Amino acid sequence: MLSALARPASAALRRSFSTSAQSNAKVAMLGASGGIGQPLSLLLKNSPLVSRLTLYDIAHTPGVAADLSHIETRANVKGYLGPEQLPDCLKGCDVVVIPAGVPRKPGMTRDDLFNTNATIVATLAAACAQHCPEAMICVIANPVNSTIPITSEVFKKHGVYNPSKIFGVTTLDIVRANTFVAELKAQKIAGHLGHLSRKFFKCFYLLPTLVESSIHVFLETLYHSVDALGGVTSFMLTELTDSVIKLHFGDQNLDPARVNVPVIGGHAGKTIIPLISQCTPKVDFPQDQLTTLTGRIQEAGTEVVKAKAGAGSATLSMAYAGARFVFSLVDAMNGKEGVVECSFVKSQETDCTYFSTPLLLGKKGIEKNLGIGKVSSFEEKMIAEAIPELKASIKKGEDFVKNMK
Repeated sequence: MLSALARPASAALRRSFSTSAQSNAKVAMLGASGGIGQPLSLLLKNSPLVSRLTLYDIAHTPGVAADLSHIETRANVKGYLGPEQLPDCLKGCDVVVIPAGVPRKPGMTRDDLFNTNATIVATLAAACAQHCPEAMICVIANPVNSTIPITSEVFKKHGVYNPSKIFGVTTLDIVRANTFVAELKAQKIAGHLGHLSRKFFKCFYLLPTLVESSIHVFLETLYHSVDALGGVTSFMLTELTDSVIKLHFGDQNLDPARVNVPVIGGHAGKTIIPLISQCTPKVDFPQDQLTTLTGRIQEAGTEVVKAKAGAGSATLSMAYAGARFVFSLVDAMNGKEGVVECSFVKSQETDCTYFSTPLLLGKKGIEKNLGIGKVSSFEEKMIAEAIPELKASIKKGEDFVKNMK
C-alpha cells in the first residue's frame, strides 16, 4: 500500500520549482525572521505554488520581507511586525507554518524548550483559530510532541477544531533517514568492492548469473577467480564494476532523493522510529549497523546542535524539510492524488492520542491515515518503548492549555 502511493522524497520540491506547476496558495510564516523562518520563506518565495507569502515575527520582518520581495518570482511578499499586526497577516491564508520559538542549545533537549515555546505556540494558535480557522496549520516549533496537542486544545477552546488540518512537521526525520540509509548503503557497496580494487576480473561469463545469485556470493566468486592479468586494463575493471553495481543496485538507488523511509512515532529521541524494514528500495543491514543507524537518526538533531557549538540547531535542513511538507500539502489541496507524507497528528493507530504515521493527503487535509503497516520485531519493540514518553509529552501539552489563564 505505502510503496504504491509514496513518491520520491524530492518530487514535491522539484515540482514546486517548475513553472508549469502553479497554484494560488496563500501562506503565512509565523516566526519568519528566525533561523528556520528565513530560509524556509526563501524556499516558499521561490515556488510558483505560492501566490502570497505573509511574514510575521516580533522583530525584523519588514527587512526580511523587503529582501525577499526583490526576488523575481510571482509570490507577493509582505511583512507584519508585532501582535497588533498578526490578524492582518493571517486573514485569508490557506496554510500557516509555525517555526516560531527558541532553538535548542548544547545540552538542551526538545523538552527543555517547553516553557518558552508552549506559550508562543498557544498564542499563535489562538490567533489562527480566530483569523484563519479553516487554514492548514503546520507546526515546526519544538517540542512537536507537545506543541501539536497545545495547538489542538487551543482550537477546541475556540470551537473550530479540525484534526484533519493540524500537522506536526516531522519531515526532517524522514529526510535524515533517507540520507543516512543512502550513505550507509553506499559504504556497504564500497566495502564489497574495496578488496577487489587491486585485482583484475577475468570471469566475465559469470555476470549473467547475478540476476539469480546474491551480490555477496557473486563478488566473492569473482574475487576468488581473479589473477593479475597484465593485458586487462583498469578501464575494463571500472566498466565491469559499474555494471555489477547497476545490475544489482540500479542507477539511482544510491541517490538519497530516491530513498523513502517512513518514520513514525514522535519527533524527539526514542519516539522517532524509522521503519527501515519498509524502506524503498529494499535495504538490509546487520543488526549492529541497524542499531547504530537508528540511533543516529534519532539523535541527528543533537548532532547538529553540537556541531554548531552554541550557534543554534538544525535550520537549513529543517527549512528544506518544512518546504517539502508544505509543497506536498499544497499539491494535495490542488487535487493531486497519491500524495503521502508522515506527520504527527491526532491518531487512533496506537494507545497514544497523537502519533506520526504516513498520511494520504487530500484537498481537505488528511484524507486517510495509512497506519503503521508491517514492522520488524526490532521496530515493534521501539514502538512499545516510545509510547510512555509520547503519552507524557502529549499530556504535558494538553495540561498546559487547561491551566492557561
